[in-house]
Formats: sequence, C-alpha cells, structure tokens
Amino acid sequence: MNIPSEMNSEEVLRVKLEVLRREHRDLDDAIRALEAQGGVACQFTVKRLKKQKLSLKDQIALIEDLLTPDIIA
Repeated sequence: MNIPSEMNSEEVLRVKLEVLRREHRDLDDAIRALEAQGGVACQFTVKRLKKQKLSLKDQIALIEDLLTPDIIA
C-alpha cells in the first residue's frame, strides 16, 4: 500500500475535523452519564464539559468554513 509521506492542507483539515467531531460526541456521552448520576460535584464537571463542547463546536465550524468553497450566488 502506498502511503504519501505528506498530506495536503485540506486532508489535514479533514482529519482534524473528524477528530474534533469524535471528541464532541465523546463529550456528549460523558455529559449524559454525569447528568444521570446527579450530585453537586457532577454539576461542576458537567458545566466544564459543556464549555469544552462549545469550544469544540466553534473549532468544527471554523474548519468546515475553511473546507467549504465560497460560492457567490
């Protein structure tokens, strides 16, 4: 199997996008599990995880914008 030694910038962005989406889904699962447990300590952790999730969402949107070509209608 031939593997190119270097990926172009679009390929790198697509890989990073997939990693960020996976992390976003993982945070979703963790938040759901913590919310089911309840408790004050869990509430603080949930709040922190939700902030991380929002940050990931912003990063995902930025990369999607970079990968989407500008089309003038």
